[in-house]
Amino acid sequence: MRRTFLQGAAMTVAAAALPKAGVAQGTAPAPAGAAAPPPAAARAPITLADFGSFHVGGRDFVIAGQPTREVLFSPGGQLARVDPNGTYLIGGMYAGYMIPSPQRGRFPLLMWHGGGLTGVTWETTPDGREGWQHFFLRRGWPVYVSDATERGRSGWTMIPEATGGQPIFLTQDNPYERFRIGDGPGSLARGTTLPGNQFPADKDSYRSFMRQNVPRFTTTDELTLEAYGALLDRVGPSVVMVHSQGGFFGWRAAQERPDKVRALVLVEPAAVGDIAKAAALKDIPMLVLYGDYIDGDARWPAIRANGMRFAEAVRAAGGSVDVVNLPERGIRGNSHMVMMDRNSDTVAGLIQEWLAGKGMWA
Repeated sequence: MRRTFLQGAAMTVAAAALPKAGVAQGTAPAPAGAAAPPPAAARAPITLADFGSFHVGGRDFVIAGQPTREVLFSPGGQLARVDPNGTYLIGGMYAGYMIPSPQRGRFPLLMWHGGGLTGVTWETTPDGREGWQHFFLRRGWPVYVSDATERGRSGWTMIPEATGGQPIFLTQDNPYERFRIGDGPGSLARGTTLPGNQFPADKDSYRSFMRQNVPRFTTTDELTLEAYGALLDRVGPSVVMVHSQGGFFGWRAAQERPDKVRALVLVEPAAVGDIAKAAALKDIPMLVLYGDYIDGDARWPAIRANGMRFAEAVRAAGGSVDVVNLPERGIRGNSHMVMMDRNSDTVAGLIQEWLAGKGMWA
């Protein structure tokens, strides 16, 4: 983590510099019946002590014995000879950070996204509201948002020998049905959702969400875990917040570096850590959140049950795991994309209260 911040006047994201009337610039109008995002000018300014980005992790990978070829990089240019043989750097990871002024979070807050997604998960919502990055930044948390290995701004390699497999691409129907938004097969075409669903599922918002989706590998977990470890080593002791596939990396990274994880927040984790190393988590407070519609889903009852078994193993080893099923708290209608649902600030408030209760916020 950068320890030297800008001196003198802090940088302020001033609301006065943004559009003063109507819907915030670049934000589509809210669908009928939905709460419109507040105009940019109505939001309080955010004051930053520092912001920036960096890349961490990665390993060398050597390719040999491949033929050279000529490539035209730009129309009207000249052919260039490309030799694919040599040493590649693969598995690096991007992280962007914002440090507020004043700070109230006692540790940096690292946000790790789920499968087929990038750090945009935390930055905004499909209908133009502020994301959890803003929510926690406004409450004084230094926030680090990363793009996992092979996604977003973290670089990309199509070398099969390096990735160990082929990337997976998703149709528009897939997340709509699998993320507990639509009410079954064909629901995207019908434009129907689960009753009371809070995800902004109007056509414009959902297409905005699909624009965020990226190819993913199921074979680069080791590379990704290495990169998250490198991120923790660079930033230092942190609160780690994860979503979906990120649950695997959050639990595993905490097991490998328990001195670097002060608390772990898991939003619908889709996988668990190493149950044989459950005791490594005994000094890390953990909060696990699950949304709505799980009992009627084909996959999520088993996924949640796996998470509960892992939580029990951590408790048996002397650890602390708080599990919240949001409907039981009266917070209803949440899809798998909890941080994008229309009641996302309500859930973020619950997390903020838990972190404060654990002494992570002053």
